Amino acid sequence: MYDLVIKNGMVIDGTGLPAYQADVAVQAGLIAKIGRIQESAAQLIDAQGKAVAPGFIDPHTHFDAQLLWDGAAKPALAHGITTIVPGNCSLSLAPLKEKHRMKLVGMFNQIEEMPYKAFAEGVEWNWETFDEYVERIKQGLAINVAPLVGHSLLRLWVMEDESMQRTATDLELEQMQTLLRQCLDAGAIGLSTSFVDMDETLQPVPSRYADMRELRALCSVLSEYGRILQIVPEFYDVDLNIARVDQLAELSLEYGIPTTFSPLFVNADNSDAVQRVMARVDEQFARGARVWPQVQTRPIDISFSFAVPSLLFIRLPSWYQIMRFGTHDDIMAAFADTARRPALVAEAASMEALWPQLVLRQVNSDANQSLVGKTLGEIAELRQTTPVEAMIELSLEEDLDAHFLAADMGHNDDPAVSALLDHPRVHVGASDGGAHILSFSTYGDTGYLLGHFVRDTQSLGLEAAVKKITADTAAIWGIEDRGQLQPGFVADISVFDPNTIDRGPEYYTQDVPGDGSRYVRDSIGVNTVIVGGAVAWSQQDGYTDSARGQVLPGSRT
Repeated sequence: MYDLVIKNGMVIDGTGLPAYQADVAVQAGLIAKIGRIQESAAQLIDAQGKAVAPGFIDPHTHFDAQLLWDGAAKPALAHGITTIVPGNCSLSLAPLKEKHRMKLVGMFNQIEEMPYKAFAEGVEWNWETFDEYVERIKQGLAINVAPLVGHSLLRLWVMEDESMQRTATDLELEQMQTLLRQCLDAGAIGLSTSFVDMDETLQPVPSRYADMRELRALCSVLSEYGRILQIVPEFYDVDLNIARVDQLAELSLEYGIPTTFSPLFVNADNSDAVQRVMARVDEQFARGARVWPQVQTRPIDISFSFAVPSLLFIRLPSWYQIMRFGTHDDIMAAFADTARRPALVAEAASMEALWPQLVLRQVNSDANQSLVGKTLGEIAELRQTTPVEAMIELSLEEDLDAHFLAADMGHNDDPAVSALLDHPRVHVGASDGGAHILSFSTYGDTGYLLGHFVRDTQSLGLEAAVKKITADTAAIWGIEDRGQLQPGFVADISVFDPNTIDRGPEYYTQDVPGDGSRYVRDSIGVNTVIVGGAVAWSQQDGYTDSARGQVLPGSRT
């Protein structure tokens, strides 16, 4: 008797080969057999009319904190994601000394827009080393986790405050190398760094003070393990981005490691720049380097209210200073100050094309309910004012709890995006799952890929798209025995309906510790998600009490 058999499904095995009709048997957490299965099973899943694929892998997330109160990384699991990679952008939650905890929380708040209260009420700080953090997240883990260690954390541990002031000495480099080995031994899948991010004081994060000598020293350790380097390049400047591609290529060639950079967006004003970046990627692959761009599937949407800082305003210094460092009363006073407001309105003119398109998404007062769903341009016309003034007035009327949506800001040209996604040297990533929880919903990218680009626009084939988010990602990241449906592989499986799979509409929910809220999306067309041979989520029953998730690649010992 098998533990589980999936009957009558269309197997898409992750290799890119054509789908075929077969049953899949699972025993002891592994795929035992694929074919016509007559033997009985303790659990039977009828997949008639459904695709049976490897579990999807999301290589760019920030679920580091959420895993401490939610071992399923909800709602990622329900979207067919069975493995996540947290610790990107130079930020992980370990190794971390007790005295640096609030410094790290500040960086997560600034860079990933994670609320302070979520850390205060959702995190029990009972670890310092990477292996202690790994042991902590294993408790009740329902999804696989392949964690990166953040470069900024290595610097902060070894150099303390001077990590944000200077390059490292020879002794400090040796200490960082030793610390990185300890993290890799404990289960880190690689190292992440950033060349763009700022901390809570709007100063460069520690990783940005590193020189090439330091990167080489750390890559030499990655080479010992064959592990990956992830970076955030200067994506806003094509020449700097290309320079980082070249830098990654040299590191990849010298140390024999895979590298990846994220994000790479294609917008109406940068298509030539993206083509230049991809041309350089192609050149470096031709030399034998591995420099994998990560491309997200979804268009860029950003929601905001003035109750919390929003990176949408980072280009407007006066606005962002108020949002970042002002209290609720400070912001209200600044908006109400008729002497100060003209300067704010004038500064906002640099983004004048944006404001009329913003949609009023949510309010609390009855008086403004009739305006919900209208653009600021429409509201401004009704009120005989400008869109920016309307935004300020609505925020004052709603005590800063008026929510606005900037929809389809970029990465929304289907032919251009699909050409990128279909590129053999691009892998699907940059979801940012678990981060920016009040700015946009970082869930459903795989459903959007399979629904929009495969089914609706027919830009990619189904087998090729599944390969992108399973076998390709597993191979790039060195995740063994996952990403394919093959006998002997771990039974991480997603069962979905190709005719209906999609991401649901974005909605606002209050499920974050500290009475916090976030935007999420439910899955559509995902039937069953299996992790480690056990059903972790199903359309019929929701989340189960299965806790078969593992930390990958696992300790070296």
